[in-house]
Amino acid sequence: MQEEIVTRIRQDLAANADETVRESSRRFFKEEVRSWGLKAAAVRAIAQQYFREIKNRDKEEIFAICEELLEAGSFEEAAIAYDWADRINRRFEPDDFAVLERWLATYVSNWAACDTLCNHAIGSFLERYPAFLSRLKDWARSENRWVRRGAAVSLVLPARKGLFLDDIFEVADLLLQDPEDLVQKGYGWMLKEAGKSHPDAVFAYVMRRKHEMPRTALRYAIEKMPAERKRLAMEK
Repeated sequence: MQEEIVTRIRQDLAANADETVRESSRRFFKEEVRSWGLKAAAVRAIAQQYFREIKNRDKEEIFAICEELLEAGSFEEAAIAYDWADRINRRFEPDDFAVLERWLATYVSNWAACDTLCNHAIGSFLERYPAFLSRLKDWARSENRWVRRGAAVSLVLPARKGLFLDDIFEVADLLLQDPEDLVQKGYGWMLKEAGKSHPDAVFAYVMRRKHEMPRTALRYAIEKMPAERKRLAMEK
């Protein structure tokens, strides 16, 4: 049954593949990306269609199907797997963190996959089980740049809700001078979202750290701030 649904998904991906989209995907990333060549809306439609068939199965069986999709290494199959994981986030239990963490470390190889998994499934998990926020500090020290970016972008949607401000600042401190621009953009984005609910606290943080913070991260963090605060933040 598991192999049958994965086979049908891949048949649908092949039937909707577009070489123009595939080539565009390859140019969109610095890294080599395996892509069937589907636009995001088409992938979401396929994910939604097949989720209707599996939504009542045991969570472990859904995770197993996701794992099979992830092992293929294609951008679209990973997107479907991460979409499904978030669709069952209300069924998450503490032990599921190990699964999500392993997926991040093993299968994520570009910023879009990192954000798809971390923004949604992992972010949802952390809102449900905030005791696991401490693991993000370990991620921020990882040799894997996608795990380090994940430490920040997993907090983007909670930050938008005004949650976990102290943890956000701790993660930002750990990533402050990260050499990878995509990690810098990730924690800058996290700070920008936190600033929507905590504008004064985030501005104060930026002013304390602006001389250490790479310009890339700083620009992301202050993007939505009022003009005067932007000016002060960018002053040397």
